Amino acid sequence: MNRRGSGILMHISSLPSEYGIGDLGPAAYKFVDFLRNSKQSFWQVLPLNPTSLVSGNSPYASFSAFAGNTLFISPDLLNQDELLTKEELLTLSSSAEEKLNFEKVSREKTKIFKLAYSRFLEKKNKFIENYNVFYQHNRDWLDDFAKFMTFKAHFDDQVWSAWPEEIRDRNPEAIKKLGIKLQDEIDFQIFLQFLFFRQWQNLKNYCNENNIRIIGDIPYYVNYDSAEVWTNPQFFKLDEHKRPAFVAGVPPDYFSATGQLWGNPVYDWDMLQKNNYSLWLERLRQNLTLYDIIRIDHFRGFLAYWEVPASEETAENGTWVEAPADDLFQKLREQFSDLPILAEDLGVITDDVIALMKKYSLPGMRILMFAFDKSLPKNSYAPHNHIKNCVVYTGTHDNNTVRGWFEQEISEEDRQRIYQYLGREISAAESPQVFVRMALMSVADIVIIPMQDILGLGAEHRMNRPATLNGNWKWRLNHNLFPSQEISKHLAEMTEIFGRS
Repeated sequence: MNRRGSGILMHISSLPSEYGIGDLGPAAYKFVDFLRNSKQSFWQVLPLNPTSLVSGNSPYASFSAFAGNTLFISPDLLNQDELLTKEELLTLSSSAEEKLNFEKVSREKTKIFKLAYSRFLEKKNKFIENYNVFYQHNRDWLDDFAKFMTFKAHFDDQVWSAWPEEIRDRNPEAIKKLGIKLQDEIDFQIFLQFLFFRQWQNLKNYCNENNIRIIGDIPYYVNYDSAEVWTNPQFFKLDEHKRPAFVAGVPPDYFSATGQLWGNPVYDWDMLQKNNYSLWLERLRQNLTLYDIIRIDHFRGFLAYWEVPASEETAENGTWVEAPADDLFQKLREQFSDLPILAEDLGVITDDVIALMKKYSLPGMRILMFAFDKSLPKNSYAPHNHIKNCVVYTGTHDNNTVRGWFEQEISEEDRQRIYQYLGREISAAESPQVFVRMALMSVADIVIIPMQDILGLGAEHRMNRPATLNGNWKWRLNHNLFPSQEISKHLAEMTEIFGRS
């Protein structure tokens, strides 16, 4: 990560698609071509794990820390593999809606995936070698995940701790008996993961062939209703009924006056340490096959995390609890000679977090939107205070777009400081382009720009509003918004001028 470059943040779900949600098919390859032609070096995506309606479709709240989101499987590529016919593709609703409809997409894609599975069983010999290699490489998590998803559907989508006790507690004989009964559905879940990872790996190879590296996102926490907690309850602080005794969040901050109560179970770091951090080692190992660089969300949780009693309704009455960060990272360094990790170090960052990042040469993040408060002269987010080993963003998926922020959120005092900093006044329409240029000018090695800011889009194109459950993660880059050759040429010129091509 120690060379100058720039890239774009856009999640797979936001890619253009005829099928209601972005996928790993033709539009993804077209986007890679756009990145190459614009002289970009990075494509950053959000977590690729499965999402659910009950969690507001957040990629940070998944049934699995290892599995892929099967909604991203491309029907067009299934047609190329002769697993679907063109006539069957026509049964999917062609959607020009500006926002994702997750429920509709999930319902319709499940139908055609069942068709693809039946054809896969007929043509299995064509795929058997690749399928077997995939299964052998992933069986440690894959079998449990497939059972988890199948059992969850069998028990009317109840959370796993509400399943019959012998299944909840993973009695081997009970698991085996139910598994035999539901074997076809378990095999279907494994088949879907095979499709996802096959398509993802091909797309990643195309990125790397075009000198584009993928930055992927790992949530610090895992979801309570997940295969990992069901399989490894000893690694989490649960009560006698295997429900969370404490939950995760953050104290009051920029985003919320009452803090954010995420609801994830917190880790039992003593047990993790006794087991040589096996869960984290496996997560890193898996994700280093998916991405070139890993961004770890809520990085400060490795040193201390905000623990809230499960009975609380807000995150205000939590406490900071220390975690054995240095010991963990020593183990990671032993296992992985290179640690291509980007630390999400936003929010309350203490000296020990900074010291850990410095010790392991981990770059942090600088958000330009946070630069122009009254602390501007010494503000670490301000361009004149950037360092080489960091990643600069105009904003992240949790922020408004630059234009939306400039029009709706910025204080008049901060606006005047921006004018003073630039030496001129700018309009809301100009603000995205100005901030993109400011980012690219930075001394920082890496700059990542959300796609919405490349296109100069307003607040209606925001991806997520932290501390809210509904209406998020739905932004789509429709075909009519796809960047023109003129935008690509202008971005390439700026990238060259500032030494990032």
